Amino acid sequence: MMTNEKIKKERAEYQMAEELGGLEILDADYEKQTFSRHSHEGYTIGVIERGAQHFYRSGGNHTAPQDSIILINADDIHSGHSATDGGWGYKAMYPLPEQLESLSRELSCGQVGAPYFAEPVVYDPELANQLRLVFTMLDQSDNRLLRETLVYGVLVKLMCKHSKTRYTDGAISKVQKPLYLIKEFLDDFPQADVSLEDLSRLSNLSAYHLVRSFQKAFGLPPHSYQIQSRLRMARKLLKQGHSLSDTAQETGFHDQSHLHRHFKKAMGITPGQYLKLF
Repeated sequence: MMTNEKIKKERAEYQMAEELGGLEILDADYEKQTFSRHSHEGYTIGVIERGAQHFYRSGGNHTAPQDSIILINADDIHSGHSATDGGWGYKAMYPLPEQLESLSRELSCGQVGAPYFAEPVVYDPELANQLRLVFTMLDQSDNRLLRETLVYGVLVKLMCKHSKTRYTDGAISKVQKPLYLIKEFLDDFPQADVSLEDLSRLSNLSAYHLVRSFQKAFGLPPHSYQIQSRLRMARKLLKQGHSLSDTAQETGFHDQSHLHRHFKKAMGITPGQYLKLF
């Protein structure tokens, strides 16, 4: 079964399907919400129900109009805001890479491993309607078998039609090893009060070269990447039932309001609303 928390003012409903590996689902209507550049551990697979969303992904800006499907790969840096005066409405799910990789082992369409969606916006009316049916059943049906069958079916069709295997070569292999050392440090110790000088010593790179190269490689400067790592840690702690004040302190945010501001910009809901899901 799902639990959910409704947001007043700009309508949004965040849900979690425990029997689907904790699959998180968002049903929202936004007008003024602006998502800062951020990333998710999971993929974003959504349908634009009304209006249009303008967003950044994969080094470029894109617009997803009504009835289109929006696709964002796990860990892709992205942002978002309304492309129309009246805002936009959409439904989205956030499957984890390991969930899609597990499904890919059963496919007969040539997909191997976790998929990569090259196109940020896809126009596929049949698949969009199938996604709508999935979101409706997840919201209205308690039949576990039905819910699992529909979700896995639509994900398999999506991967077969619109994904490919991403090979870790080319631009990825050219990223300097020192930059990965910094990334791993920020991932492993997001709460650390680390300075640019500390990272320069760790990587043996000048501060200027470090900031410029890190942003080019990973889409965000080190400070912004640290914020994203802290938010990931915060979500994990909130799922475990930690209080808002403890979560803010343990993740390196100055206080609850600092956590609140960054969480809302990345997730579209507040940390308090997210905590009520668990």
